[in-house]
Amino acid sequence: MVQVLPDLTFFVQMAIFLVLVFVLNALLYKPILNIIDRRKKQLEELENEIKLFNESVNTKAAEYEEKLKQAKTNAAELKKEIIQEGNEQAKKIVDVVRAEIPVMTQEFQQKIGKEIQTARQILDKQSQNLSLDIAQKVLGRSVK
Repeated sequence: MVQVLPDLTFFVQMAIFLVLVFVLNALLYKPILNIIDRRKKQLEELENEIKLFNESVNTKAAEYEEKLKQAKTNAAELKKEIIQEGNEQAKKIVDVVRAEIPVMTQEFQQKIGKEIQTARQILDKQSQNLSLDIAQKVLGRSVK
């Protein structure tokens, strides 16, 4: 019969393997996991910053839209006020002109009346002179 004695190298190799596992764990595996965790945290922080930035952008865009809407509303109201004010001023001007028309018509009629009277006087004098001239020529002598 053959008897197999266990070789001590097996236990030495097992011990070296276990020491290697602990050393590699401490020197390689844990640092890599720490780096991965740090990068994961950085990515999460960046995602949070991006979310905050997007929320800020959305808020500012909404504020801008609201201000733009308010400005358009104010401009429309101002335009209506200006048009209404212009209409009121035009009405006042038309009313003033309408009030002046009768006065101007009366003044014009008075002026025409005076001119007609002046023309009649001139025509009366001329007709008298003309009739005297005609009578003198027909009678052949002076008529007074």
